Amino acid sequence: MMMLHLHNPLPHSPPSSSSSSSGNSLFLLGNHHYHVNNWKSSCQLEETVRFLHNNHKRHKKCSPIRSSLPSIDQLINARVIYSVAPSMGHNQEAHPESHFRVPAIVNALEEMKLTSKFRGSEVIELQHFEPASTDDIASVHARSYVSGLEKVMDQALEKGLIVIDGSGPTYATSTTFQESIVAAGAGLALVDSVVAASKINKDSPTGFALIRPPGHHAIPQGPMGFCIFGNVAIAARHAQRVHGLKRVFIIDFDVHHGNGTNDAFYNDPDVFFLSFHQDGSYPGTGKFDEVGAGDGLGTTLNLPLPGGSGDTTIRTVFDEVIVPCAQRFKPDIILVSAGYDGHVLDPLANLQLTTGTYYMLASNIKQLAKDLCRGRCVFFLEGGYNLKSLSYSVADTFRALLGDKSLASEFDNPNILYEEPSKKVKQAIQRIKCIHSL
Repeated sequence: MMMLHLHNPLPHSPPSSSSSSSGNSLFLLGNHHYHVNNWKSSCQLEETVRFLHNNHKRHKKCSPIRSSLPSIDQLINARVIYSVAPSMGHNQEAHPESHFRVPAIVNALEEMKLTSKFRGSEVIELQHFEPASTDDIASVHARSYVSGLEKVMDQALEKGLIVIDGSGPTYATSTTFQESIVAAGAGLALVDSVVAASKINKDSPTGFALIRPPGHHAIPQGPMGFCIFGNVAIAARHAQRVHGLKRVFIIDFDVHHGNGTNDAFYNDPDVFFLSFHQDGSYPGTGKFDEVGAGDGLGTTLNLPLPGGSGDTTIRTVFDEVIVPCAQRFKPDIILVSAGYDGHVLDPLANLQLTTGTYYMLASNIKQLAKDLCRGRCVFFLEGGYNLKSLSYSVADTFRALLGDKSLASEFDNPNILYEEPSKKVKQAIQRIKCIHSL
């Protein structure tokens, strides 16, 4: 394998909100190629994959299309606005973060009649949006990383799949850079749309970016843990810089700690980052005492939960931790790193969240945004690697955002659940309430 340095190594620096920092980014180039047609799945999912893959190829041949916001009439009637960026070329065979993830969700939304085709003006899919610019990405990430990743795309095309050393394992293909800036741009377009709607409606529609690669592990200096660029962090800076929304509240309910988002805003008093995640899981960060530093002291909250935590735990966390934090912070917008890998069926962790848990979270977060910031809220897809639990849970999230009744009982099986570690959970919640004076 060939090693390729994106930029000169510098000593490791502590978490910082600065986007100008540098660090080690090491790429290993091998002779592995992705083969879309080698994947096995249902006929319907294969059709969706082929459709999105063909759209991806057409998009590559076209010049970027200017973003087009929904009309005022559309925004007034909408309850959910979503965007799709499936990154069909960014794929490694047998990798859990595969190009089947977003098509599985799109397929489920169609099957369950949750798209505009069936819901009319209640649901809007943003069809045209610009990729994020270099300046957008560099508002969070080191420019040396951004330019270095773009430069190695030609080598990836020539040599094969890029495996990023020591990052979790993160891979890249020859299309990864372009598809990653398209994914980030899909999130920015949703922020623009939700903000526009909030100016004409006290309860604006909620956004959901159905995008990959995920972003919350990507640190300012480089990629990490399946993540290339920090989509939610980039959106937070966009909300501040473009729309003047100074105070941003980020909720991360992925089963793994969002260390990249954590690091990006660790010293920033205007961005509150709140993560609850499985204790001891990858990447091993997100301890109770990681609370921010400098001017940002107190605006980072990390709650590691014991394995086996489930619906009862998350309900308590929402009521006793998330709500009082958000009320005290008084955000101008709420952004959500929506990871579905805490589901009891997901292969990469050991929590007992259910489809019903995600419905509850979405419903409560939507209400919180309505109460605190005119409904301004955008969800960003992060993890979730069991295609069935992922797609059903995102679909039930859509139902919550639409105000529909949950259909989680048609999917969830209570017989596979076991008793939650209530004593350990209570101790964890009491500890975090004490640390943050809740």
